[in-house]
Amino acid sequence: MQIFGVDIGGSGIKGAPVDLGRGDLAAERHKVLTPHPATPDGVADGVKQVIDHFAWTGPVGLTFPGVVTGGSTVRTAANVDKGWIDTDARALFSDRLGGLPVTVVNDADAAGVAEMSFGAGRGRKGTVILLTFGTGIGSALFVDGTLVPNTELGHLELHGHDAEKRASSKAKEDHDLSWQEWAERVQRYLAHVEMLFSPELFVIGGGVSRKAHKFLHLIEGIKAEIVPAQLQNNAGIVGAAMHAATDGPAEGPAGAG
Repeated sequence: MQIFGVDIGGSGIKGAPVDLGRGDLAAERHKVLTPHPATPDGVADGVKQVIDHFAWTGPVGLTFPGVVTGGSTVRTAANVDKGWIDTDARALFSDRLGGLPVTVVNDADAAGVAEMSFGAGRGRKGTVILLTFGTGIGSALFVDGTLVPNTELGHLELHGHDAEKRASSKAKEDHDLSWQEWAERVQRYLAHVEMLFSPELFVIGGGVSRKAHKFLHLIEGIKAEIVPAQLQNNAGIVGAAMHAATDGPAEGPAGAG
């Protein structure tokens, strides 16, 4: 069975059909740039471009970089336009996509569910935290495989700053940090999260997971195991499709037209 997954980020909107049996993309993903400002209408247009690229006519699962409650209502918008707050995202996207069945879920939660099912967290019990390092820092918290949704640990205060403003991969670029300098910031952040939650495992996701060999070995003093996400930056797409399969409306075809 295939369902389309779209991962909306602060810098890009990417999507592809997902093979739910394998937990992997069924075709090469297509990406468009996130508009700036990232208004609801602008982002919805970007999502439509991705969907239209594949001429997709079935259910669509989407991630959103913020808190999503009740399966639809956006509550935070740290890295997109503030006009998203209180938007009914599910209705917006379904309308823009011509009435296709749509589900919406927090981006890091989607990536976490994918990694727990098909990737680095598969079969792991206890407390597992996935952290996505990108435009911000997303988080997904699992206890014995069960998701605690919308944790938003990237907004913990660290040394007087929003943590993601100091330790995201965007912060690395903005401040022209070396891998060593950035790893030290990530280490301080992980130590803070570990102090609060005592996880057995940290899974490091987001685009930077492709370059884990450049920085993971530089992080010291963390008791939890630290591993890169196996699905890397496709985890959000896979998780979005999984969410659509389990929580989406029953109507609508299951494949592409």
